[in-house]
Amino acid sequence: MVLGRSICTVGFWIRETGQALDRLGCRLQGNYLFQEQLSRHRTLMNLFDKAPFVQKDVFVAPSASIIGDVHVGSNSSIWYGCVVRGDVNNVSIGSGTNIQDNSLVHVAKSNLYGKVLPTLIGDNVTVGHSAILHGCTVEDEAFVGMGATLLDGVVVEKHAMVAAGALVRQNTRVPSGEIWGGSPAKFLRKLTDDEIAFIAQSAINYSKLAQAHAAENAKELEKIEFEKVLHKKLHQDAEYDLTLAVVREATPELIKAPSAS
Repeated sequence: MVLGRSICTVGFWIRETGQALDRLGCRLQGNYLFQEQLSRHRTLMNLFDKAPFVQKDVFVAPSASIIGDVHVGSNSSIWYGCVVRGDVNNVSIGSGTNIQDNSLVHVAKSNLYGKVLPTLIGDNVTVGHSAILHGCTVEDEAFVGMGATLLDGVVVEKHAMVAAGALVRQNTRVPSGEIWGGSPAKFLRKLTDDEIAFIAQSAINYSKLAQAHAAENAKELEKIEFEKVLHKKLHQDAEYDLTLAVVREATPELIKAPSAS
């Protein structure tokens, strides 16, 4: 622990020295000054000796933040504006799971019941936009709707669903095959077989979509500008459209008139 903090401190001062030299160089340039404004945002950030472990095929959006003791499994995706903060405890996210835009995942060092609560999210889980997960457990192939809040000690079982905007109170268990909603959340009804199948399909859809976003974010500026011109001229790219599930209407001049009988 002491060694880790010492190394972190040395690294900090090395970086600060580099920034000080940059400022000095700018002042010496005078009228020729060009000062690049560097953002301190980092998608992956250590906290002392706690470092995120993210599989290579995970899509982490440029504006997302994964901090501290966080493990993200293969083929998962952390979308734009998300914060996954494993500072006072650990966060584990399984494989094929998507944490959608502006969601927050945090942990509990202790609470009113004296429990130490990490946040554990299983495989093929969908967490909708702007959801809050705090010191809870979401089992494999569960679904958390947009804007839902899961408080300390909540357990969402496999094939269970939390409706959009729901507030699930502390230590509540959402049983498998049920949908809960409202504030505070309560049992609404049983899920249909089609709805349970949709949960797994939603995870698959987001995994494919994440691949498209990862590829786009990895492109260099020159390639992006070239593709803008190309798409504007051709207005169609079958592989690109298939990846994003885009359906384009054919222009009238491309539709062959039916032959007279």
